[in-house]
Amino acid sequence: MADFYKVLGVERGAADDDIKKAYRKLAMAYHPDRNGGSKEAEEKFKEITEAYDVLRDPQKRQTFDRYGEAGLRGGGGGGFHHVDLSEALSIFMRDFGGLGGLEDLMGGRGQSGGGPRGGQDLKITLPLTLAEVSTGMDKEIRLKVLEACEHCSGNGAEPGSRAQSCPTCGGHGEVRRAQRSFFGQFVTVAPCPTCKGEGQVVDTPCKKCKGDGRVRADKTIKVSVPAGVASGQYMTLRGVGNAGSRNGPRGDVHVIFDVADDARFERDGEDLYTEVLVTYPQLVFGAAVEVPTVTATAMITVPPATQSGQMFHLRGKGLARVNASGTGDLHVRVQLWTPDKLSDEEEELITRLSEVQRTVPADREKGLWAKMKEKLGA
Repeated sequence: MADFYKVLGVERGAADDDIKKAYRKLAMAYHPDRNGGSKEAEEKFKEITEAYDVLRDPQKRQTFDRYGEAGLRGGGGGGFHHVDLSEALSIFMRDFGGLGGLEDLMGGRGQSGGGPRGGQDLKITLPLTLAEVSTGMDKEIRLKVLEACEHCSGNGAEPGSRAQSCPTCGGHGEVRRAQRSFFGQFVTVAPCPTCKGEGQVVDTPCKKCKGDGRVRADKTIKVSVPAGVASGQYMTLRGVGNAGSRNGPRGDVHVIFDVADDARFERDGEDLYTEVLVTYPQLVFGAAVEVPTVTATAMITVPPATQSGQMFHLRGKGLARVNASGTGDLHVRVQLWTPDKLSDEEEELITRLSEVQRTVPADREKGLWAKMKEKLGA
């Protein structure tokens, strides 16, 4: 049985800020984008995210403190399951996507020793509508990137010239400096200042790219948006970002999804909530009522004697689950419509109704009070 406090390396009485800091530090170390697809790092990332997701939630944390992980699985914590990679990435981006989390993962590809520098990653925000998210789709995006220079074939040297081994570092791309002190000799290693860590220098730089091996250009990429994505989630397109200097490896493109609100719905994960207005006769006698879905409409059957505020559930009419099978539900609440103005006929009918139906029956009021007490735990 997992001890989520030990997983994050915090005390049981740790403050929320301490839990968040501990998770962020571990998440940055084990994030899949930092570990070259390591399965071990991925499992660790999911484990620490699962622990964080429990301890950041006051209700789940209270249940875990009292009953342990078994209490969460028993339903006391509002439902609990091991997070998959998609959920773990979503949780990370939700809490740290705008606070430097993604930026810390991005940047140029580092290198040890000599060699061309990798291209920097690009981050773009992709606006989406709820209708686009409901089905998933392919989108083309135009980017400004650094591409390999055609004049020098990306090597930075003017045709007829070539790169030479750096005389300062001997082609290693780094220089070592030894310093003596009272405590002994210290050796520091730093990128070579002459070749900037590449190990080579160009005698005659390319006239078009000035020796960098890259020029600015426009590029169109295709993004396959998965169905069901939410704002803050992102996907990484490998090797389609900026070209590296002098034929170095390309960077990546991080696409962050920004899903616009739809005034008709409230979203909770893959489930959607909406409200429809109905008349008093429709509630009393029952009716077939048309309700909106994301891309079309559907019908619900309102039975006779339905109360205003009752919820109806349309299975599978919500959004797709990202990277998983199944679809969420659409929850429809019916609300009584009260007209602003009445025609003469309507006023006459409602006046007659008010004479016949002067108040709510006492037994219905008692039933309502009983339900309220039950909800309040009285």
